[in-house]
Amino acid sequence: MRPLLPLLLLSSAAIAQAAPAEALKPMAFLAGHCWKGEFPDGKQTDEHCFQWALDGHALRDVHTVRTPGKPDYVGETLYYYDSAAKIVAYLYVENGGGFSHGTMKPSANGLEFPEAKYINGAMVLPYRGQWTITTDSYEAFSEMYVKD
Repeated sequence: MRPLLPLLLLSSAAIAQAAPAEALKPMAFLAGHCWKGEFPDGKQTDEHCFQWALDGHALRDVHTVRTPGKPDYVGETLYYYDSAAKIVAYLYVENGGGFSHGTMKPSANGLEFPEAKYINGAMVLPYRGQWTITTDSYEAFSEMYVKD
């Protein structure tokens, strides 16, 4: 695996909140806020806006990557408790037709996203991520397989 995107996101605007389901409580600090940061090259921004959905049984994340001179890349993730597997799972769908589904586990420093697959047509891209929580922000680090 190779690093793709270390990214620092800072809290901004508040959005209405609901009480979360027990399994989603490790993600509660995200809800009701938009978090925005720059890619390491400084040429793109990445914004995530989180809000509780379905009476706290799900957490919705609207994700927008902005690049000057290009259309926005937009995706939505719905995090929920999978009671059969007894883990927090997610479904991600984006405006280019791609999607992924995976899981989230709380870790000592934040949130861990074990390996999952992004699929768009014939392209299948394995990836994983780690979000490290700080006092007033979080750092997102993603890795993906590229050419073996």
